[in-house]
Amino acid sequence: MSHQEEKSIGIPEEKLINSRKRVRKHGEVFTPRRIVRKMLDMPAINEASQALTTTFLEPGVGEGVFLVEILNRKLHMVERQYGESLVQYENYSLLALSTLYGIELLEDNVKVCAMNLYQAFYDAYYRQLTKFDRKRKPSVVDSARLIIAKNIVQGDFLKKTSADGYPVVFSEWKATNLEREPRTIMVQRTEYTLPEIEAGIINIDGSVSNPKLKTGQLPLPFLHEDCHQPEMRYLPAKITLVYREEQEQIDG
Repeated sequence: MSHQEEKSIGIPEEKLINSRKRVRKHGEVFTPRRIVRKMLDMPAINEASQALTTTFLEPGVGEGVFLVEILNRKLHMVERQYGESLVQYENYSLLALSTLYGIELLEDNVKVCAMNLYQAFYDAYYRQLTKFDRKRKPSVVDSARLIIAKNIVQGDFLKKTSADGYPVVFSEWKATNLEREPRTIMVQRTEYTLPEIEAGIINIDGSVSNPKLKTGQLPLPFLHEDCHQPEMRYLPAKITLVYREEQEQIDG
């Protein structure tokens, strides 16, 4: 997709329902953007939505109207505080993007939500590219796509399962050098299942989640097809290079 094509995609016009059938079957009704903005304008929420590392998880994300509005607020903050150079903006905007998570039951909504988040990110990035008279970096947009793909998942929040019946898995993108306010941010990616998140479990940095069993299924090690596969972990990486998903084998 070309630079110009991406800029012209835009977010679809606002709608409150897709169809009466979906309302009856799934209770799907979208919140108007004006209501979303009023809700997010509440002082405590507005402050959180402009904080760089504050995370948000929406259990019924729909087409992403809440997360897009939060992302826009975070990106405006990034532009104000970290817009001295394009490199710094690229790094901090990706970190802001990495704090937004969503679960959605319906596949088409997941795709639209991902597209809307990406478009909001890209539109803000395009403004910075114009400001600095520079061309986009493929590593930045590829990392943005990867982060969105891992943070917005299709699944059932109540059952805590993804579309394939296995536990929902999210990635944490923890900045490891923010205390120095660097231009280039290093992150450690660590995966968690939703049940682990709810239980407050802290995984080892770099953990790669491999939910082998469907919810409620008893462990039968001799049936695991991947029981002899090496255990892996994610390597620390520049946030602009997370799209590479680099891993290393953990020594037995």
